[in-house]
Amino acid sequence: MHITVKSNKPLTQNQIPADEFEQMRRENLARWPTGGLVDIDEAVALHKAMPAHKQLAQVLRNALKEGRCLTQPRGGFGTLELQLELMTTLDKEGLADIVPTTTDSYTRNEQWEKAQAGIEESKTACRSMLNGFPLVNYGPIEARKLIEAIDKPAIVLSGTSFPCLTGEIGYAAGYTGYLGSGLAYTVSYTKDTSIEEGIRNYQYLDRLVALYLEKGVELHRRQPGFLTGTNIPPSIAIITCIIDALLAAHQGVRNYGLELGQTLHLIQDAAAIHMCRELVQEYLRQFGFTDVFTPITSLHWMGAWPYDEAQAAALIVYGGAIAAISGAASITTKSTHEAFGIPTPQANAEGLRMTRMAIYLARGVKLNSLPEFRKECDLIRREVVPVVNKILELGDGDVAQGTIRAAAAGVLDIPWSPNKHVKSRVLPARDANGYLRILNPGEMPFPRDVLEEHAEALRRRAERENVPYGHDLAVSSVYEISEPLSRLLPSGRLEATPEAILAPILG
Repeated sequence: MHITVKSNKPLTQNQIPADEFEQMRRENLARWPTGGLVDIDEAVALHKAMPAHKQLAQVLRNALKEGRCLTQPRGGFGTLELQLELMTTLDKEGLADIVPTTTDSYTRNEQWEKAQAGIEESKTACRSMLNGFPLVNYGPIEARKLIEAIDKPAIVLSGTSFPCLTGEIGYAAGYTGYLGSGLAYTVSYTKDTSIEEGIRNYQYLDRLVALYLEKGVELHRRQPGFLTGTNIPPSIAIITCIIDALLAAHQGVRNYGLELGQTLHLIQDAAAIHMCRELVQEYLRQFGFTDVFTPITSLHWMGAWPYDEAQAAALIVYGGAIAAISGAASITTKSTHEAFGIPTPQANAEGLRMTRMAIYLARGVKLNSLPEFRKECDLIRREVVPVVNKILELGDGDVAQGTIRAAAAGVLDIPWSPNKHVKSRVLPARDANGYLRILNPGEMPFPRDVLEEHAEALRRRAERENVPYGHDLAVSSVYEISEPLSRLLPSGRLEATPEAILAPILG
């Protein structure tokens, strides 16, 4: 049973009271022996003694102020020694600006006994038998060795709807960032976990971050976007960012990053990052939050990757350029080994260097003056605002209640979600020009004129490719990037002139 935050009170967006949270912390830390090693006052002193260039909250503030795009990979192995090698390689060889620790699947599901067995098997085999680092099993004292070995800020990539103990140990170890949120991770990674449970669990983590802030330490929290491996239209991703940001702000978080997966359409991705920053801040101000810092992270392509390393390298470089041109504060990178499984530290570092070079080459390029960019920004706003307003209406102004009720009604929906608490009827597909559009809105209250624009663009694609207008458009859009080049370009040549290809970009 995963329920780590128990309460007889109805779920609300309100901050957890200090006395109630103190009791919750005692119960949480008692669930595994290493929880007993967490001393928040000692952890506060550790963070205050840390140099500014290892504090992720401040590093991100500086990056956005200076117009830089930081690089951060993913990565986790099953023993402290292997994780140490990985993180130092990413720091020194990959030149990562932010160094990650991805937890393993057992840790994500709070199966710490199995994680311990995985550690022992990994030591015996002299290779990782886990798909990430078992942070809870090692505990805060041992994990600090990882932080001491690098000269960059470190972030926990948790991949879980159950962050309470992992978050406590991660922050106590000296990690200054933690990735995860109550809505996005629950609908991306779980089948049976309710959205209410996911929200409650992340309210705990966000209240913990607020407690650190009360003691003088600003930590970074980050919303993870969607890791479903399928296409997510920007408007749906932004709606989720708004919800998770509001939930975190109500608990007292003031440094909250937002992630957007790339659509691989330069203009759409640039418009998405621009509008995410704008709309999230609008809704935060609507609730009276005027001091929440919300940097945007761009995610390298989250769908299926090609097996051909040259194609994969092109995705990496193009993704770096997208992030830089879009004005993202950071980019989470991948490697040419993505289609094959967990990359080696060296392949991971190579992906970082590719991305960094792409960011450098794209310096100074902006799309804000293009009519196509402004048109896409306007379309995203027209998609997002009616849905978010309906969610808040359903909750009578309480975003937590509104989220649960909206998911039950289909007003809030996620394409191809494994979670049974969302209807997953909304369906996106690429249009003739490569934009992600809404093929089937399900019950989401997008305006009629918006849906007509989407339908027209998708019909043009169906006509051009001589295929039926329907479900197959969505399915083919999921797998197209992973296809061999011989299938992407069956004639062996470009199907349009360079002028025609550049027209949507140049306006």
